[in-house]
Amino acid sequence: MGAWALLTSRNGHLDFFLNYRGKPTLICRIKMERQSRNSDHWRWLCWCESGLSFGQSRHERCGPSGEIRAHSWIHLARRFWAREVGKMIGLEHPLIPVQHQYIITSTIPEVKALKRELPVLRDLEGSFYLRQERDGLLFGPYESQEKMKVQDSWVTSGVPPGFGKELFESDLDRIMEHVEAAMDLVPVLKKADIIRTVNGPITYSPDILPMVGPHQGVRNYWVAVGFGYGIIHAGGVGKYLSDWILHGEPPFDLIELDPNRYGKWTTTEYTKAKARESYGCNNIVGYPKEERFAGRPTQRVSGLYKTLESKCSMGFHAGWEQPHWFYKPGQDAGYRPSFYRTNWFEPVGSEYQQVMQRVGVIDLSPFGKFNIKGQDSIRLLDHVFANVIPKVGFTNISHMLTPKGRVYAELTVSHQSPGEFLLVTGSGSELHDLRWIEEEAIKGGCDVEIKNITDELGVLGVAGPYSRKVLQKLTSEDLSDNVFKFLQTKSLKVSNIPVTAIRISYTGELGWELYHRQEDSAALYDAIMNAGQEEGIDNFGTYAMNALRLEKAFRAWGLEMNCDTNPLEAGLESFVKLNKPADFIGKQALKQIKAKGLKRRLVCLTLATDDVDPEGNESVWYDGKVVGNTTSGSYSYRIQKSLAFAYVPVELSKVGQQVEVELLGKNYPAVVIQEPLVLTEPTRSRLQKKGGKDKI
Repeated sequence: MGAWALLTSRNGHLDFFLNYRGKPTLICRIKMERQSRNSDHWRWLCWCESGLSFGQSRHERCGPSGEIRAHSWIHLARRFWAREVGKMIGLEHPLIPVQHQYIITSTIPEVKALKRELPVLRDLEGSFYLRQERDGLLFGPYESQEKMKVQDSWVTSGVPPGFGKELFESDLDRIMEHVEAAMDLVPVLKKADIIRTVNGPITYSPDILPMVGPHQGVRNYWVAVGFGYGIIHAGGVGKYLSDWILHGEPPFDLIELDPNRYGKWTTTEYTKAKARESYGCNNIVGYPKEERFAGRPTQRVSGLYKTLESKCSMGFHAGWEQPHWFYKPGQDAGYRPSFYRTNWFEPVGSEYQQVMQRVGVIDLSPFGKFNIKGQDSIRLLDHVFANVIPKVGFTNISHMLTPKGRVYAELTVSHQSPGEFLLVTGSGSELHDLRWIEEEAIKGGCDVEIKNITDELGVLGVAGPYSRKVLQKLTSEDLSDNVFKFLQTKSLKVSNIPVTAIRISYTGELGWELYHRQEDSAALYDAIMNAGQEEGIDNFGTYAMNALRLEKAFRAWGLEMNCDTNPLEAGLESFVKLNKPADFIGKQALKQIKAKGLKRRLVCLTLATDDVDPEGNESVWYDGKVVGNTTSGSYSYRIQKSLAFAYVPVELSKVGQQVEVELLGKNYPAVVIQEPLVLTEPTRSRLQKKGGKDKI
């Protein structure tokens, strides 16, 4: 398979052909013309077959010798050909073709008599959608994953050459139960004539959502593929992409559509299993903390997976299996999805107490991890991060901002040796963040080496008041507070296993993150657990960590901050250094935002609920109107109330302000509190040294 361009001199066209199985197929025609008769600006006009488009988003002047300086982009929106086109540049887009059927009726008198068009109907129980089609109706079922059909031959052998608007043979038996459900709900269907049954291909990504945006690993390659719902997304996605290309940042946050949420772990087998599951689950009710199990585990498991899988409920994070919560003998260990507190609630409370009172261990291997070094590494990081560069041997929390001053990413930056850094981000942000850094390095002409070491390194978090005591048994390095300070990083050995230790913990308690070779994870874990028997050491998972971080008022990227928010309204002022010499990305925009003043702020709320807790994206009400939204929430095991972050207007952000939060159709009273609810361990220790317990 290959591609070539043919310049048709008679018409001044540049034709792009795809050589697919020896058959040349025209996929794109481009013509260049002046912007106006006397202008020396040029533009590209592009015609594309089936949605593959090559676009030029900037008008460029001719150079002194008449050449045109162009910054080009490739935009792929190729329907079921996307996998084939991706392979041309070495990418395996995780897309699977599935057969989808819909039925069109003849004219129905009751429909024809209507004065206005019917709204689209979607029935979750019958698993079908229905809409008006001229004077009749169109309805399309989504059959179960056991009955739905993947076009396997296309997966193994590719799309047949020349396939365009052809259809598959219909199979009414496969969807008959849904047809009957539609007739029961909409009785006029019973006497309507079916004039056409359409069975055609649609492409599914593993999670049913499309892939939209620039792709990591290939410069200037943009995609808009995997649209399981077809043309309905076209206008919005086209505007979204064009704005991003023109202005250098997404116009709003659509991280769930980022093509970089997938990686090498998304094999064809995994994609097939998930696409089948996603299609079958298209019309089911979704739950908070929902897990779907098809295709799991992937090849991307930590060195602790086999050790922990029988002790905990695992969650899926960018291909990884990570413990959400642990169960003890006799406890209900099953997956029990619910809108209310369910079987995880009491065990998570025990894990919370474990970290607050003793010492706990958590597998943090899914973190995204990058090594950056080279003579321009400091210049690069000083440009992309709003915080200062930490000194050698230290770590800080830093944010990458967009040109308009929004929060593109949050990472921890550790300066390991002069000019060499370890960058750590959340599991779901790995390639999202890496792409941005790589792009800025190229734009700036930086002499740096950027290496993704996510799969090479495992990470264990050890946290709690006895964490120092346990780890000190296993290392000759002095871990005392005066020698190994908060946010300090050192290379040392724990039980004779080399680790990079950072004194930091997302729990806000005394703790370390231990970065080590993935193959050493099990041995390191066993050594720590054995050393901590006297201190009552035990495991904890991400549910407990979330409750702990909310009490400490730690923000989370993708929830409290994203491309819809700026760091000032998110309460991140201490991490943004507007007075540092470097003109970091977003600096000027942020100065303007600060000068104009904020319209909203992130606040911490406590809620008086019964058996339900906020998860995020719930409406905040005041005086009978929706005034904001929550971003994340949990139960606080400290005060035994629900806790949430929320964005509210500045005038409603004062401590003591009363609002309401809507949960499951009911408004619960909430109050803005002074954050953090619980002081972090470093802050408690500092206050204790200054003024004793009365000051804490």
